[in-house]
Amino acid sequence: MTSNPNKDVVWHQYRISKTQRSEQKRQQPCILWFTGLSGSGKSTLANAVEQRLFELNHHTYLLDGDNVRHGLNKDLGFSDGDRQENIRRIGELSALFVDSGLLVLAAFISPFRTERRMVRELVKPGEFIEVHVATPLSACEQRDPKGLYKKARAGEIRNFTGIDSDYEVPQAPEIAIDTSSQSLEASVQQIIDYLKAHNILKET
Repeated sequence: MTSNPNKDVVWHQYRISKTQRSEQKRQQPCILWFTGLSGSGKSTLANAVEQRLFELNHHTYLLDGDNVRHGLNKDLGFSDGDRQENIRRIGELSALFVDSGLLVLAAFISPFRTERRMVRELVKPGEFIEVHVATPLSACEQRDPKGLYKKARAGEIRNFTGIDSDYEVPQAPEIAIDTSSQSLEASVQQIIDYLKAHNILKET
């Protein structure tokens, strides 16, 4: 719970706790935060992981960068301030989903360590799992699924991560995956194995 400068806003206590919601779903809620360059495979991997979790009868919700900008964050641009606000809102939303007992999958470039740390600090230790989709820039640019790198190289897009805006590589991610050298199936299994090893997934 983050602080509110308005002293007239009082936190309302719920009758049903996060523990009760989690036990009902037979899982330990957490945020799986997929970070990496554009074209690294974040969304594809997050989608595949969610599908596997669904098949295993777990309760999930997937938040994707582009999709969220069509609704919740459609008022934000791509300035440094707007990008930080984008992640702040997603972090708060993800924390609410964790409180509901869900496994949250969030796929966002989120290039700055301070932003990712901000989201990590919104939940309890062990509830934020940083998945660095560590696909090299060369592979991402070769894929260029949305043609954004081509536009960035031509100067049509400014402040594009990896070209004229920095990406701060995670220093100690819980999981690191290079989708240019590892299959999607193996990558999904790597994440599922981590979740089982850390008792996030329980027998249903």
